[in-house]
Amino acid sequence: MHHEQHLKSSDTIRDIVIGMSDGLTVPFALAAGLSGASAHSGIVVTAGIAEIVAGSIAMGLGGFLAGKTESDHYASELQREYDEVERVPEQEKMEVKEVFAGFGLSEKLQNEVADEMAKDKDKWVDFMMKYELGLEKPEENRARQSAITIGLSYIVGGIIPLSPYFFVDDSQQALYYSCAITMVCLFVFGYFKSKVTGQPPFSGALKVLIIGALAAAAAFGMAKLINGK
Repeated sequence: MHHEQHLKSSDTIRDIVIGMSDGLTVPFALAAGLSGASAHSGIVVTAGIAEIVAGSIAMGLGGFLAGKTESDHYASELQREYDEVERVPEQEKMEVKEVFAGFGLSEKLQNEVADEMAKDKDKWVDFMMKYELGLEKPEENRARQSAITIGLSYIVGGIIPLSPYFFVDDSQQALYYSCAITMVCLFVFGYFKSKVTGQPPFSGALKVLIIGALAAAAAFGMAKLINGK
């Protein structure tokens, strides 16, 4: 039970990271680009909200399709394993023995374990799925949960760099506030993302911060270049 909870937590955290990382970066770059083109804050807000809506739907749909593909793949492999234990049970037993040989068990124990496991086809197939194919059964409704988590995380991330434009009419001035707020959020997000994924927190936070800053700077610079300012 503890193992399954760990997997669930990992999947949810992964979805939050996917949604938040793009949510913080893409709308921030868009807002910076529009500010570089001297757009009014109202235009930045309108375009930003449109992008957040479209982006959250696209990201959520991507998460749904990925989760659905994972579930379909598991179901397909599960059916194949059931077919194989029916058609070629001796070959499947050999594969069980190979797994336990890798654990260092003697040939006698390998045979005993394989024979015992073959008495319960469900457990036998479950073992083969985990240890031969390395597949864990996806959570029920995984695709839908992934879509919702990624989509909402994108919205939350996207609102952060856009928020100053709601209150400051001058887009150039709003950009300064947006940069300050988003840089802090990118650093904090990168720090906790790195902690969760087992990477060095400080260097991971800097990487996320630099990527976000470069994206915004590129968009701002391109807008200035196009407008000849």
